[in-house]
Amino acid sequence: MEQVKVTVALIIAVLLQWTLRNVAEPFAYIDLPLIIVVYAALQRNAIRAILFGTIAGLAVDALSGGLLGANGFSKTLVAYMVSEIARRVYLDNLLLRIPIIAAACLIDDLIYYGVHRLLGQEPVGDVFVIIAYTVIGTTITGTLIYILLEQLSLDKPRGGGRRKDSSSSRRQMRRRNPIKLGK
Repeated sequence: MEQVKVTVALIIAVLLQWTLRNVAEPFAYIDLPLIIVVYAALQRNAIRAILFGTIAGLAVDALSGGLLGANGFSKTLVAYMVSEIARRVYLDNLLLRIPIIAAACLIDDLIYYGVHRLLGQEPVGDVFVIIAYTVIGTTITGTLIYILLEQLSLDKPRGGGRRKDSSSSRRQMRRRNPIKLGK
């Protein structure tokens, strides 16, 4: 069920990325597909995260009319790096995910503009200002979206029912130390 939730969120993010840029200028600085790709990478499934990164990047490239493949390459590389970090480091805390989304956005933008520069495409506007606004906007929005996705998670038990106390059974199953010191 978690896979369906992330897939639907990715489709909605790509469509919102495509439509919200035309509504207001500040929405252009929020990279919604990257937020979902990083969320998928934090689930410790590298293949799914890389697949989501490739699909999201190519879809954004195709819909925006930009350099086809630049977003796909940058999001795929970011998905791989974040999934490898998440595999090695415990990142289930929201406070640890905030710098991950900021760093992922920074790396994604640097790779994206680096590919453009490598292929002779000059960006419109000051690159450092665009990257700064994108990192700030994506980090704030990503934090709010992560909170929302965690609240919608079906894997967590909901609400007021009292859970069975599992600590008492753990205490009974614990063995005594066979080594006695001092006697």
